[in-house]
Amino acid sequence: MVNDRKIRVALVGLGFGAEFIPIYQQYPGAELTTICRRSQKDLDECGDRWKIAKRYTRFEDVLNDPDVDAVHINSPIQDHAPQSLAALKAGKHVACTVPMATSVEDCRAIVEAQRASGKIYMMMETVVYSREYLFVKELYDKGELGRIQFLRGSHQQDMEGWPGYWEGLPPMHYATHCVSPCLAILGKHAEHVVCHGSGRINESLIPKYGSPFAIETATFKFRDSDVCAEVTRSLFDTARQYRESFDAYGSKKSFEWQQVDGEEPVIHTRGLAEPEIPKRVAVPDYARLLPEPIQRFTTKGVYSNDEEQHLSFTQGGGHGGSHPHLVHAWLSAIRGERPALPDAETSANWTMVGLCAHESALKNGEKILIPKL
Repeated sequence: MVNDRKIRVALVGLGFGAEFIPIYQQYPGAELTTICRRSQKDLDECGDRWKIAKRYTRFEDVLNDPDVDAVHINSPIQDHAPQSLAALKAGKHVACTVPMATSVEDCRAIVEAQRASGKIYMMMETVVYSREYLFVKELYDKGELGRIQFLRGSHQQDMEGWPGYWEGLPPMHYATHCVSPCLAILGKHAEHVVCHGSGRINESLIPKYGSPFAIETATFKFRDSDVCAEVTRSLFDTARQYRESFDAYGSKKSFEWQQVDGEEPVIHTRGLAEPEIPKRVAVPDYARLLPEPIQRFTTKGVYSNDEEQHLSFTQGGGHGGSHPHLVHAWLSAIRGERPALPDAETSANWTMVGLCAHESALKNGEKILIPKL
């Protein structure tokens, strides 16, 4: 039984995935036994650096290894669904970087495979473990925001120069960073979505995915709730500093993310006189929620020098200190100490908001129902 010993983890994909290696190595109750990368040279460089003996260039070999309990997938987007499905069917617990999949059908298949296997699946969504989200969730749980009236998310990023599979990707196919905090704070799933595309990316980028839009903006309705949310997403040919953000508007207080990096967010308090309504607020760190050996990873990367950090980590401002929280949440779920957040059904819903939003944009803003899985 996993509960009686350390959870043996295999890490697949060592670009962004390498950001997690020291976290696993210092996590009590886990053992990073195995790494996997297609390039033997890169695999050996990583294995030698972090002193990891078991190395595979083929994902199938990871799944055939009886000494691997759990697989953390950090492969390119197109590999997420097939690798997650294969790992669940092989009886492994699965963590997978976002998004879960690029089609509703694959989301459904992963949910069904998780149910059949009884294993833990968790999409490793950084934003819902960022210090900003944890701060707002704490305010909400304490009643300080009052009734949530509206939520807004934004994820704008310039992907020029990233690996080729990103080129021309529909913005909403990678929307979980702005969708997830809106849904997670109320613990609800999305019911239906309306989306409009705006602008046009470089003509050379369009044919790969058949998507012309520079920006996609969607509004979606929560299931069993009177709340709606709005999210905006861009990937190419739009001038904007990197921003993963969300705003929460409450009946007592509202939280608005800072406009640019280096500023502090704003709390608006209802009932105060102008100009006292808005006040900038310092967001605390939440390392105290973690086992002591991995607490330091909320405020710094795993490398001693910034040049070695993965671009997604540096461009995203360190993902809000979320990485050790993600590891702790997944491994705690495997041990049965708490439910996975997000679990398979929730991961699918967060992903399908974006997939259905892009479908809506292609249909000139038609309302699309999000499947219940």
